[in-house]
Amino acid sequence: MIRWLSRLFHFLDRYFIARKSLPNLNEVGLTCFCDQVYQELNGKFRDAVISLIDQEREGEQIDRALLKNVLDIFVEIGMGSMDKYENDFEDAMLKDTAAYYSCKASNWILEDSYPDYMLKAEKCLKREKDRVSHYLHSSSMTKLLEKVLHELLAVYATQPLEKLHSGCHALLRDDKVEDLSRMYRLFSKIPRGLDPVANIFKQHVTAEGTALVKQAEDAASNKKVFVRKVIELHDKYLAYVNNCFQNSTLFHKVLKEAFELFCNKGVTGSSSTELLATFCDDILKKGGSEKFSDDAIEEMLEKVVKLLAYISDKDLFAELYRKKLTRRLLFGNSANDEHERSVLTKLKQQYGGQFTSKMERMVTDLTLARENQASFEEYLSNNPIANPGIDLTVTVLTTGFWPSYKSFDLNLPAEMVRCVEVFKEFYQTKTKHRKLTWLYSLGTCNINGNFEQKTIELVVTTYQASALLLFNASDRLSYQEIMTQLNLSNDDVVRLLHSLSCAKYKILN
Repeated sequence: MIRWLSRLFHFLDRYFIARKSLPNLNEVGLTCFCDQVYQELNGKFRDAVISLIDQEREGEQIDRALLKNVLDIFVEIGMGSMDKYENDFEDAMLKDTAAYYSCKASNWILEDSYPDYMLKAEKCLKREKDRVSHYLHSSSMTKLLEKVLHELLAVYATQPLEKLHSGCHALLRDDKVEDLSRMYRLFSKIPRGLDPVANIFKQHVTAEGTALVKQAEDAASNKKVFVRKVIELHDKYLAYVNNCFQNSTLFHKVLKEAFELFCNKGVTGSSSTELLATFCDDILKKGGSEKFSDDAIEEMLEKVVKLLAYISDKDLFAELYRKKLTRRLLFGNSANDEHERSVLTKLKQQYGGQFTSKMERMVTDLTLARENQASFEEYLSNNPIANPGIDLTVTVLTTGFWPSYKSFDLNLPAEMVRCVEVFKEFYQTKTKHRKLTWLYSLGTCNINGNFEQKTIELVVTTYQASALLLFNASDRLSYQEIMTQLNLSNDDVVRLLHSLSCAKYKILN
């Protein structure tokens, strides 16, 4: 009616009214409508609209276009302000929404499983969004959804989560990825709504990890198997965090806390630190990784580095790993130089250059030692007179980067003394500012044993070789004579002779 009158009296409205400084026809008309119609009927409008909304929530068909026209009047009457819409309609609609969903939630919690409850909650939110897009004002969206979330989730935050056979524990146990994703989406919409979910997640991971530790203790199982199971457990729950929980920092934090709880417990008499260092050693040494592809080894080493983040004593791991690396490098047991460098790169990226500096230098020393050996062989070929007649390989290591070893003044056999002298002469041609300290305990020798039946090549330590070579000059030696000629302590000679006379192959009688 007002629009029609405004068109009919357009000329008067535009010129005559303006000259007289009177309110225009549109303003007067709206004021009249507001006083004589709206004030009398807006309560009935509101109740009727809310009733229709509730009917639609129950699945009935309603005239959405009619509702939109009615609600537009609430907005238009405000003449640019949302006061009329908010005070005369929205407040009552939000109270009705809260009451409606409070009633529904109290029934659903008793009747439905947790996944079904979440499914219903998600559908309700979707329908309320749809309602806003069709006839409610867009300003209602946030407030309406907050009411629904509050009544369906915040009020009953932990009750559905802790349901015995269908709650969060059951979803994690049964690998219900879709339901877990839905749970995260819903609870992330309410303030601190994820806290109870994160607590249950932490409890579940801790319980499963602790059960693994106990299982390993009870069965006294292979320690490698235990580490592999822990890696699998971490993969499983990290996948939940990345996929179901959208890479949430909160869930990364509780996953870390859960693994720290059981990863720092002792397992079958060993600490987790020792087990991880041993696991790496088994993968990286010869024979330990032959059944795995290069990619599989890389992936496994990556996972071990991630697990190390949960270990409290990382310095102990570094020391243990360095000792095992020493044995792999010095005794030629390392399966692949690339893998050795790769794991050091991963550790360096994760824990800094200081953590791996010594280990990196150890690997570099071995590379330089190979070049040094090639130069030594060239030196011998150019100086036939200096050649001791025995194949000699020397690995020069830099003090400070390698684990410390006790040095003994072993009396070497004449043949070996000649080898050492020749290498010293060669090394002085390369540098005059370094002192060589010989660690015979780390050396090996290939010697021929001339037995009655046949000659057998023996691979022995430098100490064992030195003891055996004493018998080139004598068939029989007393214990005291051996100790004197080798210049070793009583304890060292006992161990040495025991290894040659009481082991599987009894070389000395």
